[in-house]
Amino acid sequence: MADPRHEKLAKVIINYSLGIKPGDKLQIAGADIAAPFILCLYREAIRAGAHVRVEVGIDGLTRIFYDEASEDQLKFQSELRMQETEYFDAFLSIWADHNTKSMTGIDPKKIALRQSSGSAAFKRFLERMQSKELRWTGTLFPVNANAQDAGMSLTDYENFVYGAGLLDHDDPIASWKKVQVDQQKIVDFLDQKKEIHIVAPDTDITYRTDGRTWVNCCGHENFPDGEVFTGPVENSVNGTVRFSYPAVYNNNEVVDVRLTFQDGKVVEASAAKGQDFLLAMLDMDAGSRTLGEAAFGMNYGVKEFTNNTLFDEKIGGTMHMALGQSLPDTGGVNQSGLHWDMVCDLREGKVYADGDLVYEGGKFII
Repeated sequence: MADPRHEKLAKVIINYSLGIKPGDKLQIAGADIAAPFILCLYREAIRAGAHVRVEVGIDGLTRIFYDEASEDQLKFQSELRMQETEYFDAFLSIWADHNTKSMTGIDPKKIALRQSSGSAAFKRFLERMQSKELRWTGTLFPVNANAQDAGMSLTDYENFVYGAGLLDHDDPIASWKKVQVDQQKIVDFLDQKKEIHIVAPDTDITYRTDGRTWVNCCGHENFPDGEVFTGPVENSVNGTVRFSYPAVYNNNEVVDVRLTFQDGKVVEASAAKGQDFLLAMLDMDAGSRTLGEAAFGMNYGVKEFTNNTLFDEKIGGTMHMALGQSLPDTGGVNQSGLHWDMVCDLREGKVYADGDLVYEGGKFII
């Protein structure tokens, strides 16, 4: 029997997150394991009047590519990718994995080379998003692999995922609109500040935000959502940070990441597990040691770490930082093929804005 929440979520994604209108050209991309949800999304998008293309991936293809591809194949980027970036009005990415550890053991230098080679298309994708020519949403279809990573049964994990998306509310769209209003108060406050100073266990880091914009994330790009973020002034980041939770990138897990920044660049980096992968990503390109994003998690319905960045970076009472590519709507200018979010618990921390205490015990106190 189909889960009725699939249809409910499809309505929210198509009509609220993406705001699909008649005539929109929409691409839906996801793995074969997400087929029940893809069918619901396709139906809802057709009902909304979109011209829909569906791209379904088969389990194992990515692993074969990285195992077998030559350097020339790793560097190759099809012209179709850039054409698709220009062609569609909206993209929907559905994340679902048969095996979330399928990339374990891949040479991190291969991953870095592949990511770096695709940086031009990634940059153009972000530019179109900033100009509002393109709408993009990424969401998760919960499967057993994710539930196992979170240490939950599939039923409990599904309840967690759909609860984080407010699908247990009678009118989820109205609830997300309220999130938008509440978070905008934080954004308006932070937009008036020039310097952020974060102090937490093993963390003491400062960055400037003057001339930059804070962005309200309320269910349009990521779903579920619940964060506010900006692009720090690139050369202003100084200090040390210890990321409380494992940092996951391309299904590779790096544990106990500690970074030291000097004038905007990572000058020291260590990890208790996955250090070789961490260093390979840091050396991906000229911009991968620079901070492209700094953010605060605001979804207090997400209370626990589940080994999935989509949810973990939204945990109420945390902050996250992303190495690499800036998001253009913040005013950030760093260029990189990397964008790697790492999460730090602030429930025992404090945040100062222009010298004033503004955040304590995991919440803003403004």
